Amino acid sequence: MRAHVLSFMKDLAYEAMEKAKRQNTSKNPKGAIKTLEDYLLTDPDNYKARTLLSNILIYDLDKFDLGIFHLEVVLERDPDNMEAMKAKATALSSLKKFNKKSDAVFRRLVVLDPSADVFNAYGRFLRLQMLDFKKSAEFYLKAIKLEPNNCEYHINYALVLLNDLRDYVPAKKELETIIMLDPSNEKAKNNLAKLLRKHFDSEGNLKKGLVHQPKKLRPVRE
Repeated sequence: MRAHVLSFMKDLAYEAMEKAKRQNTSKNPKGAIKTLEDYLLTDPDNYKARTLLSNILIYDLDKFDLGIFHLEVVLERDPDNMEAMKAKATALSSLKKFNKKSDAVFRRLVVLDPSADVFNAYGRFLRLQMLDFKKSAEFYLKAIKLEPNNCEYHINYALVLLNDLRDYVPAKKELETIIMLDPSNEKAKNNLAKLLRKHFDSEGNLKKGLVHQPKKLRPVRE
C-alpha cells in the first residue's frame, strides 16, 4: 500500500513539474509558481519541485530572496541535497555581496561531488568573483584531468592563464589543445598566433624579459 502511495505521489509531482515547465516556457512564470505552490501544499518535502520553484522565482520573476529561501528550506531538511546546493551556489555566485556564502557552498560541493562540472563552476566563481586566479586555474585543471576532451574546460583554463596569470607556456599548450579538439575554433587560432608573435621566438621558446614571464600575484585574502 505504501509503495502504491509513493508511486502515486511521484506521478503527481512529475505532472506538476512538467506543467510548471510548460507554463514557464510559455512566458507564464506566475502560473508556474502557482502550480508548484499548490502541489507543495500536498507534498512539502518534494525537494525537486521546491528547487524548480526556486529557480523560476530567481531567474524568471526576479524574486531572489524568496528563491534562496526555498533552497534553504530544502538544505535545512536535506543538507547534502546536490541539486539544491548547486542551485544555491549558482544563484549566490552571481552577486559579489554573497562571495563568502558562495565560497562556503562551493567548498562543501567540491567535497561531496568532486566532479568536473563542479570543479569548473568553482573555477569560474574563483576567477570572476573572488579574483583568486591561481586557485581558479587549479580547479580548471582538476576539471580537465577528469574530462580531458571537454573543450569548455580547456578554454576556461586558457583564459585565466592568458589574461590573469599571464603564464604563456602552459597557455600555448592549452590553445593548441583547444584547436586539436575543435579545429574550427577561430578565436583560439587567433589567440595562439598573437601569443606566438608577442611572447615566443622563431624557435618556439619563450622570449626573455619580465614582460614575457608569469605575473606575480599578491596572495588573495580568505
